[in-house]
Amino acid sequence: MKTITSVKTITKHYIDGAFVESHGREVMDIINPTRAEVIAQITLADEEDARSAIAAAKRAFVSFSRTTKEERSKILRRLHEVVAARIRDLTETMVEEYGGVVQFCGLLIQGGANAFLAAEKALQELPLTRSWGKTTVTLEPVGVAGLITPWNGNGLFLSAKLASAIAAGCTVVIKPSELSALQTQVWLDCVHEAGLPKGVCNVVIGRGDVVGAELVRNPDVAKISFTGSAPVGKSIMRDGAATMKRVTLELGGKSPNILLDDAVLEKAIPMALAISFMNSGQACVAGTRLLVPKSRFDAVKRAILNAMPAFPVGDPADPKTAVGPMVTQKQCERVQSYIRKGIEEGAEVLAGGEGHARGLEAGHFVKPTVFVNVTNDMTIAREEIFGPVLCVITYETDEDAIRIANDTSFGLHAYVSGTDVQRARRVASQLLAGRVAINGMFDDQQAPFGGFKHSGIGREFGAYGIEAFLEPRAVLE
Repeated sequence: MKTITSVKTITKHYIDGAFVESHGREVMDIINPTRAEVIAQITLADEEDARSAIAAAKRAFVSFSRTTKEERSKILRRLHEVVAARIRDLTETMVEEYGGVVQFCGLLIQGGANAFLAAEKALQELPLTRSWGKTTVTLEPVGVAGLITPWNGNGLFLSAKLASAIAAGCTVVIKPSELSALQTQVWLDCVHEAGLPKGVCNVVIGRGDVVGAELVRNPDVAKISFTGSAPVGKSIMRDGAATMKRVTLELGGKSPNILLDDAVLEKAIPMALAISFMNSGQACVAGTRLLVPKSRFDAVKRAILNAMPAFPVGDPADPKTAVGPMVTQKQCERVQSYIRKGIEEGAEVLAGGEGHARGLEAGHFVKPTVFVNVTNDMTIAREEIFGPVLCVITYETDEDAIRIANDTSFGLHAYVSGTDVQRARRVASQLLAGRVAINGMFDDQQAPFGGFKHSGIGREFGAYGIEAFLEPRAVLE
């Protein structure tokens, strides 16, 4: 695993098929979270950069919206080819810039490359025209789409959102997180190499309250696809209403993981910890509420303590590391504040706790933490912490577990573990979540991804993700 040793300077955005100097002048440091060292400086975009990108996308939409399935499929296959060829570079850059553990980053980047092929498959199977009698309905690309992506999975979100938009025939302006500038540069090299028509994909890196705000309020942007926090998602919905923006919002989660009383703890507990600590806990789908039968509470605690050594915190470039640093010092302090809050509210620390992981004081590291004796009304059980913190909550019956699982403002993901699969399916069918995984952690890029309640609006991936960029038009004779 290579390490970036010199400070890199990024001054250009990608507009109308070319790398162009930033009109914005604000410069921001990119800090490696493992060592807390500056590794790059980026010149951030301003509103003028965003408007130039929107104008390029608007011009390109005229012809790109009329392309055929075959033409768009060819582009998607080419995008897969160029991104797949740079998986190692993208992975190494994600580890260095973001601090994600190398094994998880590799899987995530591979998922991003595969998203283009998944979109192509969904496009080929999606009927864009339906007719009956003298009525014909066609699905038309909605227009210029603004894609706003977060810092916790840059390579996946950029590729997945672009894949759906391209499949639908939309042109895009992407605003990645400014914390992911180095990763975005490597990804942009791939896009440029793919040779898309000019203006189809434009990328401007800037702040959400500057570039993101311009995308949301600009009348030439028809659609916003946003992944991030619930408060920002609500503001996008509110501000976008002025120009009738179509929105897809993939927001936060406080995902329950129900262990039924017939679960094999030797398998279920290590999986529960992996689901909670994935991406160092900085994952919207992390199973951060572990619901266990009260009758097996003592056995669960022993199993957790036995399994915790398999989740070491440390250098994210080391394949043995399971939990890396938090993305920024601010995020590190946020997680620490929630750990303190849990202790103040009466939860018991079974593993981990407040303070830096030993020997890793230089970086943004926290201790992977498990709380027991948590009640579902505690702050740590209600709010998304976005760090490696697991809350263990006991229940009496299956119905009680379902009630507790659904007693949340979120509904993005859920998990169920048990030996009786039919019983697990019955429980899963009653959970208010966009995805429910039974006996493990799974992904299917043809399956819809998104949430109930405050976890968002709309769905991504597969035909569902493509349809989010389409509008039906009926012609009646």
